[in-house]
Amino acid sequence: MVLIEVVGVDPPCKRCAATYKNAEEAASLLRKEGAEVTVQKLNIASKEVIAKYGVLLSPAVAINGQVRIAGRIPSPDEITRIIKQTDTR
Repeated sequence: MVLIEVVGVDPPCKRCAATYKNAEEAASLLRKEGAEVTVQKLNIASKEVIAKYGVLLSPAVAINGQVRIAGRIPSPDEITRIIKQTDTR
């Protein structure tokens, strides 16, 4: 099971929305390969999110509880590659 968390502002800005869309695309590709993938949105202003991740730049992407990308929009391919390199299956 892979959990992709997109950390951004709420309501989402264009950059955060694009990051979420790309995370969903990556999840779709991985599901076709047989992986169990869940994508969630997290609010960067939430005290729980700040305490858990300490992220100050949005958008950010955490994979299975570890921030892997912050402050930029990753492509679906980049997200997929990071998940495969992490070998989280």
